[in-house]
Amino acid sequence: MAVARTLFSEEHEMFRDTVRRFYEKEVIPHHEQWEEDGQVSREVWQKAGETGLLCPGIPEEYGGAEADFLFAVVQAEEQVHAGCSGPGFGLHNDIVAPYIHKYGNEAQHKRWLPPMARGELIGAIAMTEPGTGSDLQAVQTRAKREGDHYILNGQKTYITNGYMCDLVIVVCKTDPEAGAKGISLLVVEAGTPGFEKGRKLKKVGMKAQDTAELFFHDCKVPAENLLGEEGAGFGYLMNELVQERLFIAVSAITGAERALQHTLEYTKERKAFGRPVSAFQNTRFKLAEMHTEVTIGRIFVDHCIASHLKGELDIPTAAMAKYWTTDLQWRVIDEGVQLHGGAGYMLEYPIAQAFVDSRVNRIYGGTNEIMKELISRFIV
Repeated sequence: MAVARTLFSEEHEMFRDTVRRFYEKEVIPHHEQWEEDGQVSREVWQKAGETGLLCPGIPEEYGGAEADFLFAVVQAEEQVHAGCSGPGFGLHNDIVAPYIHKYGNEAQHKRWLPPMARGELIGAIAMTEPGTGSDLQAVQTRAKREGDHYILNGQKTYITNGYMCDLVIVVCKTDPEAGAKGISLLVVEAGTPGFEKGRKLKKVGMKAQDTAELFFHDCKVPAENLLGEEGAGFGYLMNELVQERLFIAVSAITGAERALQHTLEYTKERKAFGRPVSAFQNTRFKLAEMHTEVTIGRIFVDHCIASHLKGELDIPTAAMAKYWTTDLQWRVIDEGVQLHGGAGYMLEYPIAQAFVDSRVNRIYGGTNEIMKELISRFIV
């Protein structure tokens, strides 16, 4: 009784097959080791570039395929189905590269996008600070213009791809007195004097995706690395967060579907008191509830994807999709763990791995509490 989906063309499905084969061959066999290491290999980034999985949405002249957002959706869905928390291709492809392409100049495009598409440069974006999470207007990282450079000082934390990144878009204040209008985006490259990477952070889940602290001590960033206009950074962030939150919703609803499927299979196979767990009324009712909510979520997310493709997805709707699907994913996974019994607490079972990997979805991209605040501003 799966929902019939009409978004994808034959070309999208051919790409899905390519992505699935890539994960089966190049990612899944190594993923357990990468979880131990706290990062993936550089080699898998380069192989992804050779396969055409990196930055497909950028123009061909910069190494992309000028593909639509549905190709990003396919990649996100297949990574979830593979059960892999790393590599951080989604952030690189669908957040960092679009910032550079949309707001960068031609010189920046030619300098950074082709090597990003080849997997030679790994991208990250640094928003969160130790004392500042979802409130981007409160960032304390400062950049002062001095001649042909900015002097950057501050600290960022919980940065995905942070340990492996070759360039990072840093959210900073170039005019501390101007509030939101004083926020700018600077691209800082690895090896820049004053830019230091801290330790790989030990997380509850998503252990194969490197996450780090970043430090900037009198970091001398060329003025030519300013992305877009000085003081326009907050507006850029608000524009791009719609797609980021939709991207999270895509992963969340796919994760909920996957958790439900694993739970269905387990309860049909596992026996208690001489009959399958799925034969008990409580189990059947729980599965019916989960299936209904997941179906509703899938229809809503696909509606949001269709709206985004037409440029019509707005801030409150993206916020609704992000908060509701990530809450739903957590409920479905938690119920799945319960229906697995003791096996649900063992990491060898996909439901347990999903349990630790998915919890962060309700936090990043703006906490779900912030999502509700955004929605309320449009309806109250």
